[in-house]
Amino acid sequence: MVFVVAFMAISYGLFGIFANIALVVNLILILAVMSILQATLTLPGIAGIVLTVGMAVDANVLIFERIREERKVGRSIINSIDAGYRSAMSTILDANITTLIAALVLFSFGSGPIKGFAVTLAIGIITSMFAAIWVTRLIVAIWVKRCRPTELVL
Repeated sequence: MVFVVAFMAISYGLFGIFANIALVVNLILILAVMSILQATLTLPGIAGIVLTVGMAVDANVLIFERIREERKVGRSIINSIDAGYRSAMSTILDANITTLIAALVLFSFGSGPIKGFAVTLAIGIITSMFAAIWVTRLIVAIWVKRCRPTELVL
């Protein structure tokens, strides 16, 4: 987790820090939902959380790279951010829905530890989509509104 946080902060600067905040929110949401469901966190469940962290980082990397591409084309900051989130959305949804289907299949046909992995993975995928798409976008929107940047450093 420390290496992932460091990598995101070094690679994407301030936007990496925003992604790290969303990653922490994602982990808190996973634990909260598991607590509500009274699910036990086992070693396979921890593996599901680790996979979820990877999927959340992947979603943020996709978004930030699309924003970089839009800036290189010459779009304004706000248009680049909007287009980056919009164009990355279909890829993120495709990857996460496919993983969610795999988790449902694992839960249906698995037993014991496999079901625990599947439950944690499914919860994590749903919360990571929320955190990667909505939380980071909210943080970026608040930052743009308050700071009115003239250039993006990604």
